[in-house]
Amino acid sequence: MSSYPKNWFLDAKYGLFIHFGLYSLLGGEYKGKVTPFFSEWIMNDMNIPPSEYEQLAAQFDPFEFDADKIAETALRWGTRYLCFTAKHHDGFALFGSSCSDYNSVCRTLSQRDYVSELAEACQKKGIVFCLYYSQAQDWHHPDGYVAYHDNQNKNFRRYLDEKCLPQLTELLTGYGPIGMMWFDTPMGMKAEECKEIYQLVKKLQPECLVSGRIGNGLGDYFCTQDNRLPAFPLKRKWEIPGTLNRSFGYKKSDTNWDSAETVIRKLVKIVSRGGNYLLNVGPDGNGKIPEESTKIMDEVGDFLSENGEAFYGADAVPPYVYETPDIYFTHKPHRLFLTVFHPGQFPELTVALPNIANIPQSAKILSGNRPIAYNYRKTLENDSYWEFFLPPDAENQTVVVICVETQEADVRFEPLGS
Repeated sequence: MSSYPKNWFLDAKYGLFIHFGLYSLLGGEYKGKVTPFFSEWIMNDMNIPPSEYEQLAAQFDPFEFDADKIAETALRWGTRYLCFTAKHHDGFALFGSSCSDYNSVCRTLSQRDYVSELAEACQKKGIVFCLYYSQAQDWHHPDGYVAYHDNQNKNFRRYLDEKCLPQLTELLTGYGPIGMMWFDTPMGMKAEECKEIYQLVKKLQPECLVSGRIGNGLGDYFCTQDNRLPAFPLKRKWEIPGTLNRSFGYKKSDTNWDSAETVIRKLVKIVSRGGNYLLNVGPDGNGKIPEESTKIMDEVGDFLSENGEAFYGADAVPPYVYETPDIYFTHKPHRLFLTVFHPGQFPELTVALPNIANIPQSAKILSGNRPIAYNYRKTLENDSYWEFFLPPDAENQTVVVICVETQEADVRFEPLGS
């Protein structure tokens, strides 16, 4: 079984999360009531009995779910890896499983294996394929953990042996190379139980990454809280799972969408601090990605098609010494990238930055590969000082990215007060 490039995670920077399952049919509403939380948690939050919730499987026929189209769209959006919910907390698997018939092949009329469809589509398009699997919570299995409920009398070992470990084995042996297993909410799992899962993954696919949410510090990288951005660069691999509105699963009443500009701002902050952005879309019960999600992601994809050089494979940048709320830095050896929002706000379209000791060799706007004029000088206080002179058409643009070739390979911000 071939694997992905060793450093794919560090180079990718931007991934697509897809939350999809029986909860997508409900869209965050049940018996006339709207869940106040994530729509994929509706079974738990609204106390829907398993025997009642599982009847949704007979209605699950997402005829608009097209794996090839999704993979093609993921590429257009500029995402380099795709993570799909093979089994969420509700316990329903979107793949065929021999250890539990509670899955999309056995319980639905269409009898489709959505993991298989997406795995093949991603392989054809060259996208790293990853899987989400709820290793601790399973609200359908009698011995799976259930958040905010009493789990004292659970025989969790039975759940691990009967369902979790066998299904992980199926996923890691039957669907080609898996770039990452994205685990979630370990709750009361013991260190040895988390280690058992970790070792199983590495035994079956040694190059497969394990997310930080496996628990007990065993992940191959750190995973932040949902939509939470670290304030400073981290010295290890890390990732933030994020949403475009306020729910991962499809929620018809949630129209609180981020703008494309907001997404780009988050992306550049994350990359500048050394992380990856795993951004989610939630298809509806028919398998269609909401139009607003598509509109936002299309705009971000257009931006990355012209400016991706500043993000893919970029390194973390030390904190700049002054506040620059509309200028963010990313870096590669001998190149410092400045992502500038609303450049028309700067007097005479001149972007000025003190205390950068690097010596610039050239400067250009990435979009269109257009050289721009610049100055490098010293202030009266003998601080280094950069000036970049943007062209007139930058006046009304939302964002431009400047690439500065520097004499030095690393970034050299001059400290204040020294």
